Amino acid sequence: MTTVIAAADVLLDLPAGGRLDLLKTLATHAARRLPRPEAEILGALQNREALGSTALGRGVALPHTRLRGNDPPLMLLARLMSPIDYDAPDEEPVDLVVLMLWPEDSPDGFLPALAETCRALREPAILRGLRAATSAEEVASLLRRHGGAVAEPKNEG
Repeated sequence: MTTVIAAADVLLDLPAGGRLDLLKTLATHAARRLPRPEAEILGALQNREALGSTALGRGVALPHTRLRGNDPPLMLLARLMSPIDYDAPDEEPVDLVVLMLWPEDSPDGFLPALAETCRALREPAILRGLRAATSAEEVASLLRRHGGAVAEPKNEG
């Protein structure tokens, strides 16, 4: 089984005044999808960012964290209305963001999913398509065509 970023997981032309504002907005959207308080998600994301920026370069960031429990993984893709500074290694502002939340109780699949997502977000054709897409459905279709799926964690027990 796989979890794919569906149209409902795509946020196009999202306003963001900076990294913290973006993380708050993403935490709000994620809290609506998971049985989690927004503050818990935001705190986990801020703790991860404190270790170092999750910007990949080429205008892309991949904020990610693992949350207590065994909720299903969640990925959201946001295309920002205007690029923001994200302390990227190439010093380019970020306009594409993929949020990945993964359950701590099901670690299987986290690192492969993270690596697969990083690889996909380094492909020039995918980046062009994400930036040119006119609808969330178009983004979801592009990701399906290019293997934008991640493995479901195995339920232990």
